[in-house]
Amino acid sequence: MKLDNKRTVLVGLAFLSICAFWQMYDNVVPLILSNTFRLNETWTGMIMAADNALALFLLPLFGALSDKVSTKIGRRMPFILGGTAFAVILMNILPRLAGGYYTEGSDALRLGFIIVLGLLLVAMGTYRSPAVALMPDVTPKPLRSKANAIINLMGAIGGIVYLGVAAVLYSTKNVQANFTLGSFVDAEGNTVAVVDYTVLFAVVAGLMVLAVAVLFLTIREPRLAAQNRAYEQAHPEEILTETAADGRETLPKDVKRSLGFLLASIALWFIGYNGVTTWFTTYVSRVMGEGLGGASTCLLVGTAGAIVSYIPIGALASKIGRRKVILAGAGLLATCFATGFFLTVNATAITPVMYVLFALVGLAWAAINVNSLPMVVEMCKGSEVGKFTGLYYTFSMTAQIMTP
Repeated sequence: MKLDNKRTVLVGLAFLSICAFWQMYDNVVPLILSNTFRLNETWTGMIMAADNALALFLLPLFGALSDKVSTKIGRRMPFILGGTAFAVILMNILPRLAGGYYTEGSDALRLGFIIVLGLLLVAMGTYRSPAVALMPDVTPKPLRSKANAIINLMGAIGGIVYLGVAAVLYSTKNVQANFTLGSFVDAEGNTVAVVDYTVLFAVVAGLMVLAVAVLFLTIREPRLAAQNRAYEQAHPEEILTETAADGRETLPKDVKRSLGFLLASIALWFIGYNGVTTWFTTYVSRVMGEGLGGASTCLLVGTAGAIVSYIPIGALASKIGRRKVILAGAGLLATCFATGFFLTVNATAITPVMYVLFALVGLAWAAINVNSLPMVVEMCKGSEVGKFTGLYYTFSMTAQIMTP
């Protein structure tokens, strides 16, 4: 049995579009809220936290709903196409409302921006779980770690493409010449530019449409899903469900117990990882007196370490098992963070050893992240992949909300 790499890359286009959007959202929306609408940090933080809170309900809900849908284009594709379409329309309204508010100062435009932003978050929440569930729908269980490695790599490429576009289009020179609406002096006496992000939103929207269009035109979900179901029926030993007395299929008690521990583990390692990455910049500035540049470089090295590790980790898991790879990754991650503590409290600047350490952090996180979702969906039958994908996101998103 061999993974169809080309097909998996095409399936990953949906995740690429999602990651490109969220990279832009996390980078740009706080600037609009702070600089254009002049909201303080409390209000900006509350609005930026709304996506995680909504995800707690939307991701499991629409994951489970997509399990029950049956259309000519498949179970997941209607959610991917519809969610992307609504998101693209709404996201292009946002910068126009922001520009109008800067010009007119209308409270109605500010309220309109918040409403459209909320609708945009709902639109994005409707199709993330179905998009991620598409991979296990069309991939046999033994190959899902390799496939998930490619999906994660596609997501990373989406984020990198956005960063490249933003760096070129919104360089300091271009912003000053083409995209500055005006400026104001903040409470600390600094001159802050108010920037028009209409072009950036349009480019990212175009990337999302292109990625999903290629996905739709090249991936025949019903046919591929049917082939995978036929494989499962030919290999009943890989199906972990059992039939209850009333005829319903359910998980055996030992599998339920394993699922419970796995979901708890997912929450805990997200808490541990995000606890460091969320506050690392603040931590090194307070403890070491290090600026944003050194801290950001460490995090960038960690991201690069994860990216180059995705494919090898997926291949290794296929040979020795996902559980062993995750345990090794969790052990390495804990060791790296413990070592990082001793390095940072005894130094006054970022050292080359710390960059090596963060490269290993990226490797460890890849070992965990590539294999955790396939382990969750391993425990369900094909008709419940969306529901179990939603469970995975419920626990990982809860952890991310709790951590800061």
